[in-house]
Amino acid sequence: MSDFDALQAIIRRHAEARQADQQACETFLNALYRALRRASGPGLPLNNVSLDPVPDPAQGLRPVPVGAYHAAWFRLGLCEVLVRVRRDGGHFRGEYAGGCAFEVQEPDENALTVLARRMLRDIGRFYGGPEGGGTLN
Repeated sequence: MSDFDALQAIIRRHAEARQADQQACETFLNALYRALRRASGPGLPLNNVSLDPVPDPAQGLRPVPVGAYHAAWFRLGLCEVLVRVRRDGGHFRGEYAGGCAFEVQEPDENALTVLARRMLRDIGRFYGGPEGGGTLN
């Protein structure tokens, strides 16, 4: 068997795990989108939030291996933020805005709402400068 044939066999053998990993990350990104929509509080949805899944710009392989990052651009009104997430065991690790990181142990509604509010505050600080006077609303 040649190296090329061995590579193809490995890719086929791990296809199910890759698909499960991708589906879990996409589900997380969709749940984060919903959390960002309700981040302002009960009954105060943010209507100007959108989600655009994209291939991870830092990934150099397709199909992406198990444990790789999956990405999406989130449009938050007048700005956009790239969010990258990967599954690490039973939890999710990710990064956004080119330097902020997160880890979610249990991706339930409360944890995602906390993450969404933190993201909004962090991005507001980027635009508001070092004094933190900027807000997104």
